[in-house]
Parts: sequence; structure tokens; C-alpha cells
Amino acid sequence: MPLINIDDDFDLAKIAESGQCFRPREVSPGVFRFITLDHVVDMEKVEEGTYKISCGLAEWDIVWSKYFDMETDYAEIRKEITDFGENKPCGPYLKLVTEYSKGIRILRQDPFETLISFIISQRKNIPSIRTIVELLCDSFGDDIVLPDGSTVKSFPKVDELCKISAFDLSKFSLGYRSAYVHDALQKVKGLSIALDDLYSSNDDDLKDTLKTIKGVGDKIAACVALYAYHRFACVPVDVWIKRAIQDDFKGINVFMEFGSLAGVLQQYVFYYKRFGAKELIY
Repeated sequence: MPLINIDDDFDLAKIAESGQCFRPREVSPGVFRFITLDHVVDMEKVEEGTYKISCGLAEWDIVWSKYFDMETDYAEIRKEITDFGENKPCGPYLKLVTEYSKGIRILRQDPFETLISFIISQRKNIPSIRTIVELLCDSFGDDIVLPDGSTVKSFPKVDELCKISAFDLSKFSLGYRSAYVHDALQKVKGLSIALDDLYSSNDDDLKDTLKTIKGVGDKIAACVALYAYHRFACVPVDVWIKRAIQDDFKGINVFMEFGSLAGVLQQYVFYYKRFGAKELIY
């Protein structure tokens, strides 16, 4: 397996558990699998900064380097967050959060998969979301052949999912979300929402367009904007972020103050709130 060097923040386990994507998983101790479109890579840390990859170096450069956002310096972003917190009461907390979550990167995901996945995510925990997404992939995705001859499934294409009625979608434990997924499929298929065109939209227009889909509100629109379109100023506000604003930042929305990198800060805080052991009192 080829080796690559990464000299920036990069933690496979934290990325896989960061809540921004639902298909990555640990396939064997220390080996993490990521899937995007019809590409699959297994990665394993060999030593600090060095990783084994199951794909060729050309595929890494063309597909996975972009997917993992290797052009962005996340160590520098963490420094900017720490500098932002200097002389602020929340400064020690921001330093703790960024250090704890070090290694997370904002993935550049496929817009269609991200949209459908986060519509499914409403009022469900991450294990449940993963189960439903994999059921859809197993039922309607295409085979991707791995080097050992085994296969995994791609995320279903819009044409395949559009063949399913809202009623049949409900059989995948979607509940009321089946109507939302069905509406999203009809709008994307009919091009009343052209996902590729949204790359050129500003943040507000992008989110407003997404919110024309039934069931897509501020949070899901912000998730898609951040995780598919790489809009770092967009902050998905879920129960964890609400708790952070209320409890850890004393009611102050520091994300609004932080500005163009607020979405990255949100990801660090989200991860810490889910997995961090202790709350820092200041």
C-alpha cells in the first residue's frame, strides 16, 4: 500500500466520528474506510504524519486530497481561534476545545449525499442515521470493487432514489422524513434545485435555495453549506451547540463573533461537547 505524508492536523478516528459524515467506519483496528461517489480508500496511521492508503497516489491527489481538504491549514485555524479567545473570558475554553478536537478537518463531500443524509438526520442519533444511510446504499447503490475483489456500495444516485415512492421510502425507518426526502429528490431531479449551480451562490442564497425543500430549515441548510460547499462561515446550530452557547459561553454566540471560520470552530465545539469528559468553568 502506498504511503503519504500529512504535516497538518489529521486524525482518522476524530474525522470519522465528527458527525459531519455518516459512512466512514473503522474496518479493522486503526484502519478507517472513507467512501465518496464511486471511490473508496482505507487509511491507517503508520507513524506521526505518515499514513498507508489503499488507493494509488494519482487517485489520492485527484480525489482524496480534495475530499480531506488538504489545501487548508487547520493548525493555523486553531491558532486563529486561540488568538481570537485571548483576553476573552472564554479564551481558556476555546483553547481546550481546539486542542481536544485537533485533527478534525471539514470534508468536501458530495452535495447530493450530504443533503439526503442530513434530511434523514433530523431527530435521530448518529448510529441510527448511519444504519439508514447504509440500508439505502445497500438497496440502491452501485457496486464498488475493492482491490481484494470484495465490493462496497456507493451512495445511491438521484435517478435510482427517484424510482422509490414516498411510501416505499418510509419502509427505511424514515418516518415523516420520507416526505422530505421525496420532495428533495423531486426538486433535484427536476432541476428546480441544481446542486452544482449552488457552488457559485453566496452563503445566504445557497441556504435559502436549500430551504425551499420541505423539512430543510436553518440547521440542515447550514450543514449542507458547510460540509458539501465548504462555507466556513456557516454554523449548524443543533442541541450541542445550543448547550455550548448557553452553558459554556454564558449565552454569548461566539460563533457570530468569530466570522468567516465560525463553522470550523463549531465543529471543534460539537466534537468536544459529544466526547469531552469535563466542562471548563470560567
